[in-house]
Amino acid sequence: MLLFMIALLQTPAETLAVTGLRAPVEIVRDRAGIPHIYAGNEHDLFFAQGYNAAHERLFQLELWRRQATGTMSELVGRRELARDIGARLFKFRGDMQRELGHYHARGPSIVQAFVDGINAYISVTERDPTRLPLEFRLLGTRPERWTTAVVISRHQALVGNAEDELSYGRAVAAAGAAAIKRIAYFHPGDPDLTLDTAINRRLLGAPILQYYTAFHSSVRFQPGDVVASARNDDASYRQLAATDDSSAKFRARERRTIGSNNWVVSGRLTASGSPLLANDPHRNQSVPSLRYSVHLTAPGWNVIGGGEPSIPGISIGHNERGAWGLTIFETDGEDIYVYRTNPANPRQYWYGGRWEMMRTLRDTIPVKGERPLAVDLRFTRHGPVVHEDSVNHVAYVVRTAWLEPGGAPYLASLRMDQATTWAEFREACAYGNIPGENMIWADRAGNIGWQAVGIAPIRKNWSGLVPVPGDGRYEWAGYLPILEKPHAENPAAGFIATANNDLIPPGYGHLNAMAFEWSDPFRHQRITEVLGAGKKLSVTDMTRLQTDYLSIPARELVPLLARLSSKQAATEQARRTLLAWDFVLDAASVPAGIYEAWYRRVYENVFRLMVPAAAQPFIAFLSTKRMIDWLRQPGAEFGANPAAARDALLLASLSEAVADLTARFGSNMTSWRWGQAGYHHLAITHPLSAAVDAATRAKLDVGPAPRGGDGFTVGETDSNDRQATGASFRIALDLADWEQARGTNNPGQSGDPSSAHYRDLFLLWSKDQYFAVPYSRPNVDRVAETRQLLKPLK
Repeated sequence: MLLFMIALLQTPAETLAVTGLRAPVEIVRDRAGIPHIYAGNEHDLFFAQGYNAAHERLFQLELWRRQATGTMSELVGRRELARDIGARLFKFRGDMQRELGHYHARGPSIVQAFVDGINAYISVTERDPTRLPLEFRLLGTRPERWTTAVVISRHQALVGNAEDELSYGRAVAAAGAAAIKRIAYFHPGDPDLTLDTAINRRLLGAPILQYYTAFHSSVRFQPGDVVASARNDDASYRQLAATDDSSAKFRARERRTIGSNNWVVSGRLTASGSPLLANDPHRNQSVPSLRYSVHLTAPGWNVIGGGEPSIPGISIGHNERGAWGLTIFETDGEDIYVYRTNPANPRQYWYGGRWEMMRTLRDTIPVKGERPLAVDLRFTRHGPVVHEDSVNHVAYVVRTAWLEPGGAPYLASLRMDQATTWAEFREACAYGNIPGENMIWADRAGNIGWQAVGIAPIRKNWSGLVPVPGDGRYEWAGYLPILEKPHAENPAAGFIATANNDLIPPGYGHLNAMAFEWSDPFRHQRITEVLGAGKKLSVTDMTRLQTDYLSIPARELVPLLARLSSKQAATEQARRTLLAWDFVLDAASVPAGIYEAWYRRVYENVFRLMVPAAAQPFIAFLSTKRMIDWLRQPGAEFGANPAAARDALLLASLSEAVADLTARFGSNMTSWRWGQAGYHHLAITHPLSAAVDAATRAKLDVGPAPRGGDGFTVGETDSNDRQATGASFRIALDLADWEQARGTNNPGQSGDPSSAHYRDLFLLWSKDQYFAVPYSRPNVDRVAETRQLLKPLK
């Protein structure tokens, strides 16, 4: 105890007077950089959360604010106009009190306190500009004030399928509905892909979604954006940054491999006798990371876990009584409407047997180095007009469920943060509009549960997979009550696992309110394989499973080579090497390196074989599950002798893979390791990376590090040379003891390049190792690195 008290006294402490607080707040930062915030009231808790978020992630918050407000052009010029127009088209324009009240009974006051905290720290930087992170000095700018409207912006939401819908529409127009249904991985059911005859198929090639796509895209800076002293003039580096992946031509950059895992295990299957919960959301690997870990403590609140620094509360974590996590549950909350417009007045569109007027909103966009640009934003009864074709008298709208009140991503987690029972948690889930998610729950009473959430439009007469006319024949029949979405409680199996796979129960109605596109089942299959193996499970088992690299696709594909042989010595050696392999995609594995090169060639060759040439420009990915099914049971598409043609394809693909690896890494097969430099690795580039000189870039970028796994392993690291997605944030919990919690957050908690916590967690993460996540005050104090006391400014 004496040594503990001495350590406590030696922990660096700082006292700051802050305008806006009502009482003192203590922030204890642990060795992993997690702030534990202790406040005496709710207002000060969320004020301090906002203040701390700005202190740690100010540049990230400023980019969020500019994307939310449509003011990126003001910072970098006209090339960001499409983004800014998109932000203004898809801005929430409803009643803000109703909007904020959706997320929590005291939502307006909580969000306002959070915003006030952010602005309080911005005021500190105004008085002392030396507190600004490096990025502001590079861009010659300063942060501006937040409003509650910034918090509820939808620009980073995982919201729907508009881009896929347009691609499917174009593919159907090119090759026919039957051909697309044959190659796509749609389920459950048999969705209708018919294009209404009122739609001019020829016109679907227009840049219909340019504003929508720009609105959701990541920000990347260019050399002219920064001050001259730090400007990058290396043309070769800029070219590399533009492609950002040595395997950019590989088609298997599949959207459905970007997902998340979570699972919850009943106490009867665990070593402690209490439930276990694990969650690892897979998003873009970025610096700083999307997630931010924090501990919030005040009367009525004691919650720890990860959220986004731009919103109050915790979206994944635990309180004193329960724990929860999330993955994406595919929910189609978007539709593209195609209108016939009036040749005599292009502001009118045909609806319900008559012409209706679009609503026009005049807006002004500030543009760096130019006069502000006036733009006319147009809206129909269905939503914002994203493209107008005045020559052919057609207009296009993206109708969105997420512009309804309550569409701010993850913000309804505020209600979940205070849930103490499964019933209370399900009630909180009823407010989870965006995104569609698999919410899992475990509590200290021993219960486990799953509830799918997300606002889901009910479509009576179409699937939502292709554009439809906006003339009134394709209308949403309201929204499906969230608690009527699939769910489960204390299942007989003793565990629940989700991995963005199809979990819709057989016979479930409302399919047109769900989605027909799901991730391949391999991650879920592997998770259930491990959880159902009969072993008494622990937190350590949970972390091992989160970083598991056994490849089920490899386990299904490689045996197809068993009865084959090649006359080419190197190809035959590669074949034998694969057949002796354990199917684990370890970074140091040579068979893994051979397999991934072979998989890519098999994928490309099957793609060309199965996808009609006319549709290939519009099909972004093939399901690997479908590919394996075709290869295991080859059909007439392979030719007169399908099995022989399949075998020839597999061997030819292996020969091509050997040639690829030889050209890249030499003829010595022992050098073909999957995770070697130049093959599968992670190097995280800062948004300013391509814009700055080498010395500055070294301060901003993180990595590289070798990586195992791929897009289909539980430890998802995507299937390209340069990992772009995967789990930066992870958490694993034993409800018997919160102090057993383990977590990751790559590359670090801070977004300030000068902070010790900017990249300090990267090495640990790259080795698939975790840090402790303390919860009780004594344990927090034991690992305290710094202490900060915020006091009201009198």
